[in-house]
Amino acid sequence: MFTFKKCLIALSINLAVVSSGFACTTLLVGNEASADGSMLVARSADSDALKAQHFVIHPAKQNQTGVYSTKAHNGANDFTWPLPKNSLRYTTVPNWKTQLHGATGFNELGVGVSGTESIFASPKALAADPYVEDKGITEDDIPDILLSQSKTAREAVALLGHIVETVGAGEGFGVAVVDENEIWYLETGSGHQWMAQRLPNNQYFATGNQGRLQDYDPKNPDMMASKNLIQFATEKGLYEPAKDGKFNFSKAYTRDDERDRTYNDPRVWTIQKEFNPSVNQDMAKGREFPVFMTPEKKMTLDDVKAVLRNHYEGTSHDPYTNGLNGKEPWRPVSVFRTYEAHVMQVRPWLPKEIGETTYIGLGMADLTAFVPYYSGLKAYPANYTMGSDKADDQSIYWKYRKLQTLTMTDYPKLAPIVKKAYKAWEDKVAKEQKEVEAEYLKMAKTDKPAADKMLNDFNLRIMADAEKLTEDLTNQLFTIRTKDIQSDIFFANAAKKD
Repeated sequence: MFTFKKCLIALSINLAVVSSGFACTTLLVGNEASADGSMLVARSADSDALKAQHFVIHPAKQNQTGVYSTKAHNGANDFTWPLPKNSLRYTTVPNWKTQLHGATGFNELGVGVSGTESIFASPKALAADPYVEDKGITEDDIPDILLSQSKTAREAVALLGHIVETVGAGEGFGVAVVDENEIWYLETGSGHQWMAQRLPNNQYFATGNQGRLQDYDPKNPDMMASKNLIQFATEKGLYEPAKDGKFNFSKAYTRDDERDRTYNDPRVWTIQKEFNPSVNQDMAKGREFPVFMTPEKKMTLDDVKAVLRNHYEGTSHDPYTNGLNGKEPWRPVSVFRTYEAHVMQVRPWLPKEIGETTYIGLGMADLTAFVPYYSGLKAYPANYTMGSDKADDQSIYWKYRKLQTLTMTDYPKLAPIVKKAYKAWEDKVAKEQKEVEAEYLKMAKTDKPAADKMLNDFNLRIMADAEKLTEDLTNQLFTIRTKDIQSDIFFANAAKKD
């Protein structure tokens, strides 16, 4: 019998081992690499289980003056940037405390941002060009700055790169940007150096807290970078052409040491092995893994969600299923401190209202429901704007988090119940989505306002269904654990009497 005391000890050990530092995992899928022709941008956002998320729709604004200020929102530092005269309507999923750190969102023109992936410059690169920690742009600011004014993904990347060059980066990061035509990924190399590359249509890109971009050709229209990227690296001894040969951005600027071997490389290795099982790679040579790969089989939305839920199931490195293992050296994709995970899907052949959908799982990806949020959604329920770092009974975030915390007290016994229920719910909703989307296209031809209302009502209904399922599962698991604890206490007392 798994006693209550032992379960609490095991849970505390497990949470400690998977909470050592901030991190994320990113997967990008080109339209020719996906099964249905859509573009997919996925990321898990990991830092703190107490980081309640809010859902916000930022309305369009006209004739603005002044500056955007991180400090005014009690954000990370004192970064400022001129406000666009006319700001676009956009969505974000921000931190409860500052309403910044927006995680994921689309604007009204169809530009989507997922930011950021924490990455680390090498000590040598930072000695030459430190992060501008007091005034540089950080994850707090990126979604709001880009989504409020960018008309295309390429424009958004160029703007972010310009800010890094002129104001500086306050931290190391990778950012994914998508529109109806392409996906871009930008990485910082130091305080003012950066590189970005367009994802090839027929390939995918996976990363976990490390600089992954490598080749840079300033003449290639599918690449962008700081104006003196190679020259700076050469002058500062980060790149020696005679010795190093072809310029490699990752090798020149980013950190690569023993921490990557267990914390970062296993995630990239596992994702690439999932979609290219015939490729054999040495785990100890993580930076030699291909940057982009063509999957051996077309990738589905469910495949991508499965990546965000991955914790090395079926292997000895699984820190949950085999009994909570606080000493597991490999950092899994799905960790308890994930505060939200998302998959942004873009289907450009459809109207933006249904063609741009974000599937968001609040809390630990392995133990949550990925709920679809259409760009046509007009407003969020009140409890989507509630929640802090203290548990409550109303906020949508804490309803999911309470269930996950309870499940982790006996993962091998309780997780299968939760995962089975959410899988059945997601499958049911996927079928309903096909019907609703077909009906939307039909209705929009003659009565778009009615079509928009129908879509909005559907989205609100499935959000409510997921919330109710979560409440029911919490009660079901609470009943199970109550029986377990009662049994443990009864036998313990009986033994004392004997």
